[in-house]
Amino acid sequence: MARIRLLVVDDSEFILMVIRKLIEREADIEIVGEARNGRAALELARSLKPDVITMDVRMPDMDGVAATRALMADCPVPVVMVSALTQEGAETTLNAMAAGAVDFLAKVNGASSTDMVRFSAELLEKIRAWGRRGARKPAPAPASARPLRTLGAVRMDLIAVGVSTGGPDAVRTLLECCGRLRAPMVIAQHMPAYFTGAFAKALARDTGLTVREGADGMEIEAGTVTILPGGRDSVLEMAGAGRSRIGPGNEKNALVHPSADLLFETAARVAPSVVGVILTGMGRDGSRGAGFFAQKGYPVLVQEPSSCVVGGMPSSAIEAGVASHVLTLEKIAQTLAQWDRGL
Repeated sequence: MARIRLLVVDDSEFILMVIRKLIEREADIEIVGEARNGRAALELARSLKPDVITMDVRMPDMDGVAATRALMADCPVPVVMVSALTQEGAETTLNAMAAGAVDFLAKVNGASSTDMVRFSAELLEKIRAWGRRGARKPAPAPASARPLRTLGAVRMDLIAVGVSTGGPDAVRTLLECCGRLRAPMVIAQHMPAYFTGAFAKALARDTGLTVREGADGMEIEAGTVTILPGGRDSVLEMAGAGRSRIGPGNEKNALVHPSADLLFETAARVAPSVVGVILTGMGRDGSRGAGFFAQKGYPVLVQEPSSCVVGGMPSSAIEAGVASHVLTLEKIAQTLAQWDRGL
């Protein structure tokens, strides 16, 4: 298999050094060029034709948002934003994704081993996912995407969603295709702190739905979409007869946050009738928690792995035997909308 050709764009010598040293150890990736501002990145992208670009957000001469917009118009290539872990960085990153960037990760904050391990693992995951995929959208799964168990009309008091790599675009598509539902939706999207607030605002703006970032003590209300706060775990707790609210959680063995396993486990405990959804993402998060749905006969809709940016989370749910349906993203949305109408 040909090596993935990476163009690195960042005005921080520290970040450039970190990425250089990381990629040197990887046999399937090579850095074909480096740029310290967006204008230089455009010139190099035209001549080098990389498979994927990592792009800093704030740079002199031309920032990452403007550079991404120009790249999409001139020579489209998957762009992964590398952003500071701040509120401003989060908002600018979401603007870059609206301009055409495919994904993002938060910059390493320092030289601590925990920071470096997290940054290195996420960076390699995203370079490989997008570098092998190319700029094209995934081909839709075949129309025969299979239900594993036949279900008729389903009562939905709550929809719980777990999603990771490739999630921002997948969640936006899901909400746009679902439209306004009566059943509330709670989403565990693997994201750092600060980013989920900006993500919720962007989704509300783009879809016209009531989308909000969750907070401890916030009640789950009909017709709302709640994005669990990033960088930590949350649970659903009883808040009175037929009502639930967000509470602090701690999934000790989780490598990513917020934990979909913990959301699913607690949703199955407090909601009278809940539907689980597992979308694109690397790893196994969601499979264990979805087991609590399966025990109670609640449906778990899983995105067809071939249509995912990374099919790890859906594939794990299928292998664990907890998926009731394996469907395209659009078909998941259609099914939820039908069930919401009592069909």
